Amino acid sequence: MDRPVLFLDSGIGGLPYARHFLRHNPGERVVYTADRANFPYGPKDRAVLERLLVTLVGRLTAEFDPKLAVVACNAASVTALAALRAEFPGLPWVGTVPAVKPAVAASRTRHIGVLGTQRTVDDPYIGALAARFGADCAVSRIAAPDLVNFVENGGDTASPGEQRRVVEPYVEEFRRRGADGIVLGCTHFLFLLDCFTAATGNGIRIYHSVEGVSRRAAALLDAKGIRADRASPAPERGLLVLTGTAAPEARWETRAEAFGLTLHLLEGGKRP
Repeated sequence: MDRPVLFLDSGIGGLPYARHFLRHNPGERVVYTADRANFPYGPKDRAVLERLLVTLVGRLTAEFDPKLAVVACNAASVTALAALRAEFPGLPWVGTVPAVKPAVAASRTRHIGVLGTQRTVDDPYIGALAARFGADCAVSRIAAPDLVNFVENGGDTASPGEQRRVVEPYVEEFRRRGADGIVLGCTHFLFLLDCFTAATGNGIRIYHSVEGVSRRAAALLDAKGIRADRASPAPERGLLVLTGTAAPEARWETRAEAFGLTLHLLEGGKRP
């Protein structure tokens, strides 16, 4: 069996990224890891987050021997991607960073918004990105840890009304500030994409990085000559790996099934 592609996030946020990748690369197999034991990443200190991710990836590479790794989390990418590349130089890496470049390029008001975790919006990388691609464009940054917790704890299947209740105040604040683009700077927010799009109307565009990350992963597979043989039989079902010793809540089985994955507990975890 061909080696898998590893996707890593603090929770469910990166699942849409893994699904998009699989739809466009059906011969590949993924191991998606939700680091339930350390959720959320956003409030964590940089050094702490680097250490825990290096430790986790060490466990994952030992157990699954991935051929490529995708950090499907903005906070982890802007904080720890360099450390992960240094620690695991033989493993090709793809990071997930807020889609600031296209938002800046398309802005007519020369003002965009970035919505993410505290770790992401505070990172100097965001300002450097904006300055690089449009120094005249203002960037309003808002941390939304409540949205991350909402999605992780069942908001992914909440009613449209419940989702609007948590999304619309952020959209209106960016509108008040004059932004004509909102960058979803946390992968969890992809679960609320339809709600964001409906709330913004025609005056504000929503930007995310799912297509770009998927294309980059596929391009690296080709460049490294490690893409799965397209003539091979369909791969076995991928895994949704959970960290943490507590028995997983029932919603994890539902999520695994919805994304076509098999639930798997990392060593030390307990079944219900």
